[in-house]
Amino acid sequence: MAELSQPVSAPRIWQIGALCRAIADTLDVRFNPVAVRGEISGFSSAASGHCYFALKDSQGQIRCAMFRRAASLLEFLPRDGDSVEVLGRLAVYEPRGDLQLIVESLRPAGQGALYEQFLRLKARLEAQGLFDPGRKRVPSLFPRGVGVVTSPQAAALHDVITALRRRAAHVPVVLALAAVQGAQAPAELIKALQGLYRLAEAGAIDTILLVRGGGSIEDLWAFNNEALARTIVQSPVPLICGVGHETDFTIADFCADVRAPTPTAAAELAAQARDTWLTGLAVASDSLSSAVAGRLDLLSQRLDQASQRLGRPLARMAAQQVRLGRVAHRLRFAVLTRLEKDRRGYSAAESAVQAAVEVRLLRSAELLEHARLRLELMDPRLVLKRGYALLTDRAGRTVTLAAQTHPGQDLVATLTDGEVALIVTAPSRISS
Repeated sequence: MAELSQPVSAPRIWQIGALCRAIADTLDVRFNPVAVRGEISGFSSAASGHCYFALKDSQGQIRCAMFRRAASLLEFLPRDGDSVEVLGRLAVYEPRGDLQLIVESLRPAGQGALYEQFLRLKARLEAQGLFDPGRKRVPSLFPRGVGVVTSPQAAALHDVITALRRRAAHVPVVLALAAVQGAQAPAELIKALQGLYRLAEAGAIDTILLVRGGGSIEDLWAFNNEALARTIVQSPVPLICGVGHETDFTIADFCADVRAPTPTAAAELAAQARDTWLTGLAVASDSLSSAVAGRLDLLSQRLDQASQRLGRPLARMAAQQVRLGRVAHRLRFAVLTRLEKDRRGYSAAESAVQAAVEVRLLRSAELLEHARLRLELMDPRLVLKRGYALLTDRAGRTVTLAAQTHPGQDLVATLTDGEVALIVTAPSRISS
C-alpha cells in the first residue's frame, strides 16, 4: 500500500500595503539606524524645505529624503558629486514600494574628524562671545586705506585688486602676504594681521580684508584656528573676511565684523564705488547752487526796493531846501505885516503886544537862520568843492565801496560844476 504524501501548505497572500509595512518593520529592526557613505547625485531642494537626492557608488545607489528640520541644520549646501557620510534610517515609501533612506544628518565624507573639531571650536568660541553681533562694526564707505591679507599665489589677490581699482582707484591698498594653506599658515596670517593693526592704529588704513579662494575643508582649515580667531576679534578697525565660496564657512567668518561670500564681494564691501560718490556730489552741488542763486535774487530785489525808497541824496536835499524857502517866505511876510500895522498906530496895549510878537518873530527868524546854516553845511556840494566826488551807478544808487563795483561797470561822478561818466577798469580795495 502506497504511502500517502503530505499536503504542501499554501504561501500567505499579502495585501500590498501590509507587505510594505512588514518590510519596513523588518528593515527598521535589522538595520536602523544606518550610516552610509556615497556620492550625491540629483540633489534638489523643494519649496517645502525638504531635500531629495540619491547616494551612489560603483555598485549601486539608494534614494534619499532629508526633511526640512534636518535640512535646516546643514552647515553647507550639498552639491552633485560631493562625497558625503549620512546617518539615517531605512524605510519603504509605501505609495510606490520604493526603498529610501531618511537622512537625519549629513557631512562631507572623510572629513568627519575635522568637521567635529570645527563644530566643537565654533560652540566654545561662540559661548565666549567671540561671535557676538553687538561688537561687529560697519566698514567705512570711504576708507583712507585698505589692508589685504592673502597669499601672493592666490587668485583671490588678483580678484580683490581688480575690484578695488575698478570701484575706488583713489584708495591706497596695503598688501600683507601670508600662506593661506598648510601648517605654517595660521602663524603667518596672525603676523600679517598684526602688522596691519599697527598701520591701522597709526591712521594709515581703516578697513582690513582677509581673503582666499575656495577649497575643501582641509584647504580652508587654517582659517579654523583658535589663535587666528582671537587675533581677528582684536582688530582695531572693521575686518571683512572673504574665504572660500558662498557655501563655505570658517571660524574666521564668524569672528570677522563682516562675512563676504567671496573675495571679490569682500573688496566691493570695503569701498563705495567712486562713481556713486561723484554722482552724489554733483547732485549736492546743483542743489547748493540753486539755493545760493535764489537767495542772491531775493536779496537783490530787496536792495532795489530799498534804493528806490531812499532815492538820490541831492534830490532829497533840494526838496528840503524848497520847503525851507517856503517857510522863510511866510515868516518874512508875517513880520513885515506886523511892522506895517505898528506904523499905522495902534494903542499902547496893542503896541506892547506887537512888540512881544515882534520879539518872538525875531527869535524865530534867528532859529530859522541857524537851521538854514546847518542845512547848508550838510549840502554835499560843500564837500565837492573840497575836491571830492559823489559816485552813483546808472540806476542812481550811491556807490561807497570798491566791493560794489566790477570791471566794465558804468558810473557817474558828480562834481561841483556837473557830472562825469566813468567806466570801472580794475577795482581795488584799501588794505586795512
